[in-house]
Order: sequence, then structure tokens, then C-alpha cells
Amino acid sequence: MQEEPAVDAPRSPVAQDVARRAGVSTATVSRVLNGSAGVRADKRAAVMRAAQDLGFVANGAARALSTRRFMAVGAVVPNIENEAFVRLLSSFQERLRQAGYTLVAANAGYDLEDELREATFLLERGIDGLMLVGDIHHPALHARIARHGIPMVQAFTLSQERPCVGFDNAASAARAADYLMDLGHRRIGVISGLRKDNDRGGARVRGVAGALAARGLRLAPEHDIEISYGIGGGRDGFRQIMAGGPPPTAIICGTDQIAFGAMVEARARGLDVPGDLSVIGYNDSDIAPFLTPALTTVRIHSAEIGRAAGDQLVARITGRPALRVTEIAAELIVRASTAPPRRIAP
Repeated sequence: MQEEPAVDAPRSPVAQDVARRAGVSTATVSRVLNGSAGVRADKRAAVMRAAQDLGFVANGAARALSTRRFMAVGAVVPNIENEAFVRLLSSFQERLRQAGYTLVAANAGYDLEDELREATFLLERGIDGLMLVGDIHHPALHARIARHGIPMVQAFTLSQERPCVGFDNAASAARAADYLMDLGHRRIGVISGLRKDNDRGGARVRGVAGALAARGLRLAPEHDIEISYGIGGGRDGFRQIMAGGPPPTAIICGTDQIAFGAMVEARARGLDVPGDLSVIGYNDSDIAPFLTPALTTVRIHSAEIGRAAGDQLVARITGRPALRVTEIAAELIVRASTAPPRRIAP
């Protein structure tokens, strides 16, 4: 039987091919692919375009060994379904991509053990930086980050010790409570998601309680409800409030979805929002302005936080100076779900 002649496999493009097509030196190609500073924007764009046209794929493992850079950044968030975290990750990724880095994200489900497991996996596979949410983490996590020698930034919180981009959760909730009290409300309730290992949720409840105390009022235990997240959780939380004696005339909810659930349950019980019950949410989600009535909410500038966290982390990765704390204040957005109470509660 006659053997067929061997056919040489097509050669994969190499850095010299990219340089030739882009009209730059191989050293410039190397600097672009390694994310180094000091490359003109037009040359960087030409290199990336040439690499894409040729189907060039850099040898990441070899590059990491020689440069100690992986061109990847990790992020672990508590709940990938939360719209605020989706916005955070989207804008964070945009900033990383502009700097030549790829985002690898994971969901921890508000569980510190799971957060540790996901972050450890990212660290062991190789990342140049890490974003976490909040200031409460497993005791072993910071030690592992330090052993790998990479920078870290925390989002949605203001830390006394660690690099962070966020806002004052307690102060933002206090502003919401003050607004309700200025309208005449005296019995104010809270429906929040899980607070265990969640410094944001706990701080917001403390902010409401502190604002009430400053005016000689109190957050009644029967009006302080902790539930699971989501619209169903909001309905359940409002049922619990209604079972606890004289109901509040206003409630502050941990998310807009919880607020929506509370409004649905209130309407099912024949209550008018805002006539019988004022409702405030958190996050200013896309649905908030379109609810009936439109939802008053605390707007968290999630996308801006993500961009600032990306800028801060890239600066630290590349050895440039960066602020340790960046505050991006939340703001109260007043819509139609809040109004003075029909009768000022004693």
C-alpha cells in the first residue's frame, strides 16, 4: 500500500509575526502583551488588532514564569444575581480590559468558607490582583493573599485598614430614616437580608437605629426583620412585621427586590403605598422607577465603584501610587413610594 505523503501542520503565529503585521518591534509586542506601561495607544491598538487578525495566542504559562504576571485579576462577590454586584463586575471588567487584564469572577453566596475556597482557587491558578466585597472575611484569607504577594481591594465598604472603594453604609441608611422622620413617621421598620458575615447589612440597620435614637425613638425588635433575599423574602418579611403588634408606617428594605416584595404583600393585605405604608429600597435597580408606585431608594453608584476599584487595583499591580480609601457616597432618590403618614403614630 502506498503511503500518503506527510502534510506539515500549519505553523501557529508567533510574536515576530504580530510585530511584522503591526509594524512594530517584537519588544513592543512583548510590552503590550505583558501589560507594561509606556506604549503609545496607537501602537497598543495595532498590536492587539494584529494579534486578533492572526489568531495569535500568547503562551500565558511561559509569560507568567518569566514576568511573574498572569494578566488576570480575580473577584469574589457575595451574590452574582444581585444587580448591584452585576454592575460592579461589569464596570470593573471594563477597566481591567482597558489595561490588558482578564477578569475571573466567582460567587460566594454570603458564605465566608465558600469565599475562602473560591479566592484560594483563584490565587493558586494565578492572578495579579483580587477584588472582594465588604470588610468581613475568613481569618485565613488575608494571610493567603499576603503569601501570594498580590494587591487586593475591597468594594462597597469603607475599611479602617485595607484598600477600599465604597460608601458609608450606616450613614446612607440614617439619611433614609431621617427623611422618613422628617415626613412625620415615628414607627419605622427594617427588612434586611442576611447580616451574618455581612458588614454592609449590619451597618445599615445600625444606621437606622442610630437615627431613630437621635430623635428619642427606637427600632422595635418586632419591626427589625432579617430574611432571605429576593421578592419572596420581602413578602415574608412584611408578613412577620404585620404579626408583631402595631405595624410601622414606613419600612426601609435592604434591597429594591425586598422592597418590591413588601409592596406586593402590603397590596395583598389591602394597604395603600404610600398612603398606609411608605417604602424605601436599596440599590436603585433598573425596575425601581417603573414600579407602581415608583420606588424611593438609596442609590448605590455600583458602576462608579467598579471603575474606581479597577483603577486602584491596576495602579497597585503596576507599582503606581493609589489612594487607600476612595469614598463614593450613596444618595437618596425620592420617588412616589414615600409620603407623610395619614396619622402620625404616637
